[in-house]
Amino acid sequence: MNKIAAFIKASRKEAGLTQEQFAMRSGLGLRFVRELEQGKETVRMDKVNIALSMFDMEAVPGRKDE
Repeated sequence: MNKIAAFIKASRKEAGLTQEQFAMRSGLGLRFVRELEQGKETVRMDKVNIALSMFDMEAVPGRKDE
């Protein structure tokens, strides 16, 4: 699982939200939330940033882990 997927899933659970509740509150589709948490490699970055913004975070360029 990639870092963003793990962060979203852990933060959502810590906030006490189901995937359905998270999708409704963020305005994202449930399918997208599920795929994001499962680490799907082809997701829209604008939607990833919407999900991350729920936790005051955003995706930024960084060095790839080796």
